[in-house]
Amino acid sequence: MAEEAKAKGNAAFSSGDFQVAIRHFTEAINLAPTNHVLYSNRSASYASLNQFESALTDAKKTVELKPDWSKGYSRLGAAHLGLHQYQDAIAAYKKGLEIDPSNEALKSGLADAQASASRSRAATAPNPFGDAFHGPEMWAKLTADPTTRLFLQQPDFVKAMQDIQKNPNKLNEYLKDQRVMQALGVLLNVKFKAHPGSSEDTDMPEAETPPPQPAKEDRKRPEPEPEPELMELSEEEKEKKERKEKAQKEKEAGNAAYKKKDFETAISHYSKAMEFDDEDISYLTNRAAVYLEMGKYEECIKDCDQAVERGRELRSDFKMIARALTRKGTALVKMAKCSKDYEPAIETFQKALTEHRNPDTLKRLNDAERAKKELEQQEYFDPHVADEEREKGNEYFKEQDYPEAIKHYTEAIRRNPKDPKAYSNRAACYTKLGALPEGLKDAEKCIELDPTFSKGYNRKGAVQFFMKEYDKALETYQEGLKHDPNNQELLDGVRRCVDQINKANRGDLTPEELKERQAKAMQDPEIQNILSDPVMRQVLIDFQENPKSAQEHMKNPMVMNKIQKLVAAGIVQLR
Repeated sequence: MAEEAKAKGNAAFSSGDFQVAIRHFTEAINLAPTNHVLYSNRSASYASLNQFESALTDAKKTVELKPDWSKGYSRLGAAHLGLHQYQDAIAAYKKGLEIDPSNEALKSGLADAQASASRSRAATAPNPFGDAFHGPEMWAKLTADPTTRLFLQQPDFVKAMQDIQKNPNKLNEYLKDQRVMQALGVLLNVKFKAHPGSSEDTDMPEAETPPPQPAKEDRKRPEPEPEPELMELSEEEKEKKERKEKAQKEKEAGNAAYKKKDFETAISHYSKAMEFDDEDISYLTNRAAVYLEMGKYEECIKDCDQAVERGRELRSDFKMIARALTRKGTALVKMAKCSKDYEPAIETFQKALTEHRNPDTLKRLNDAERAKKELEQQEYFDPHVADEEREKGNEYFKEQDYPEAIKHYTEAIRRNPKDPKAYSNRAACYTKLGALPEGLKDAEKCIELDPTFSKGYNRKGAVQFFMKEYDKALETYQEGLKHDPNNQELLDGVRRCVDQINKANRGDLTPEELKERQAKAMQDPEIQNILSDPVMRQVLIDFQENPKSAQEHMKNPMVMNKIQKLVAAGIVQLR
């Protein structure tokens, strides 16, 4: 039972879940309270969370249970170092080296402790990044981050970080190494801009691990075991770790092949990665991306479905599941040939958004919905049927059955959305039924489709007239006359509007009619802007108090036009 809990703790530690690791090690300690390895492992977990007091307690217990075990002193030194107890840390590391003089971890820890002690005594200003590389906390942070944890398996990266840790001023020598820059970002909790060549994960597989930098052949490359990843692993765990490492290398090779457009090679590497490690669905989503690029949409969808199913089983990151669903939706869109084919794609994008609201996925959903609507219109488009429906609407209009006429005009519009006559006729029905806003909308659409169609201006002017917006109706009729100067309906409309406007000027309106017209006008944004204009306010004052100045204002066409609008609205009366 204790071994089982220990194995779970080791697995959690390796994945960076230190709280869970502590829980499992505590369970194991309760079952085997004299096992020094359990205290050692829990001490490393506490140190990874910067809980150095608890780490120190467990490290002391480890040394107490097994005084001749060098790793216990490594834990003890790391805990003291985390608490800035540099002399105690130096003493602990030296004690461990007495037991195991060749232990690299103890040597590195001692060097860290001595360097920290020197820095604490130094009067000169420290390197601005020196604290970021300080002691075992650096290794703990790098181990906790999923990307930099992979770098720790590369000896040249470990050597670079050890050099920088011993002398932070050497950082400048390694700034061209993207891995070091990424590690610096993790240590400083800063996100550096991705290096050139990276790309959006929706268009190509994610390349989480940069390729290792080549090392000089004549340089010795020691492979130290970085703190605090010094865990007691079973043979099964070691084998699992090795397989994951092999899988990551295959993934990196697949990413490189993808960038070169060598898709068959990329698929081969991703497939091998899946054979080594079936607990990472990124290999599936990457292979799906390659299939998508190759136009093998069925294979892409199959991989995405498998990734979602496996991701649910493993409780993978919801972003990874969303990515798989987005790629599946993209493949379905590529396969769509009719409007109904877009329905499963839209549903898939919607599912992806419930997992993770990604802007790219949202854009793809909107594009799919728009494409579906356009296809529906194209599939339904039939000018011949549209003409038949419009004629049916005309018959019902003559019979004064306006609701039934609207149904046929609406069907005519669906069959041919570009026919201005259908909009014009439906606007007339809405006007007869008193649905003036709907009638105005249809009349404006009619004019938009055919700016020379005089019927559209007549419909719009009639609606505005019934809404008692006589000045606007007058403008509409006059605009229509520009295209058809002799149109009698438009000329009659102009006459009616002028009569209504002059009626207000003559004072023929009842107080109730005048009040109603003024109240309606005050809701018009254009009238509100005129009345709020300081220049126009002064003009209106001059009309009342200074007739001579008022005459000068009337010579200005813009001012005259605004005055006419106020007169038409009943706000101003000319005597």
